[in-house]
Amino acid sequence: MIPWQLLGRAAVPGNAAPLTLHERGGEFVIRIGATALMSSMAHGSEEALAELACARIAGCEDARVLVGGLGMGFTLAAALRHLGPRAHVVVAELISAVVEWNRGPLAHLAGRPLDDARVSVSDGDVGECIRGGRAAFDAILLDVDDGPNGLTRAANDTLYSAAGVRAALAALREGGVLGVWSVAPDAAFTRRLERAGFAVEESIVRARRTKGGRHTLWLAKRPHRG
Repeated sequence: MIPWQLLGRAAVPGNAAPLTLHERGGEFVIRIGATALMSSMAHGSEEALAELACARIAGCEDARVLVGGLGMGFTLAAALRHLGPRAHVVVAELISAVVEWNRGPLAHLAGRPLDDARVSVSDGDVGECIRGGRAAFDAILLDVDDGPNGLTRAANDTLYSAAGVRAALAALREGGVLGVWSVAPDAAFTRRLERAGFAVEESIVRARRTKGGRHTLWLAKRPHRG
């Protein structure tokens, strides 16, 4: 069997275990410690997150979108395919090495989305982008950690808390949508979205579109006034 090759390592704020990038026979995996966070062989649910969210703002020609968590670039690339030429996408990524990997060994996987002129990168916590923008976005896509019950860093939990959900609502324009990816369902998170004032849809999608693990997506819309 072909052994895994270590391509990169990065520190994760608040976590003793490093984030590492590995490659074997053309497959790439990002791990936190010994746990695999994502693989280049399974990205259908991440693409579905972007596709479903962008479909709900299809009439917005100059859409402004925030993507939280770059990963291997699949969510970003899918969003770009479904947005118009006047759209602008901000990608917030806390770990600078992930951005470097997406400009280097991972760039070809999703078609080099960081090279798109509609994209800008924010080196930092997506929570800061959300809290700093009032009615600033038409869509916010969160593919951070493993979802509401993440394992990478405890600080990510604030994104999915009641305060975090309210901040996301405030950062969206009327009719805007919050899309959230999760490795598993979370009924308490659904209730938090609803209590904050979102109209919520929940979907179960397969990791590889038609097969693989089942992941949960939330599409939470900020209603128009009246």
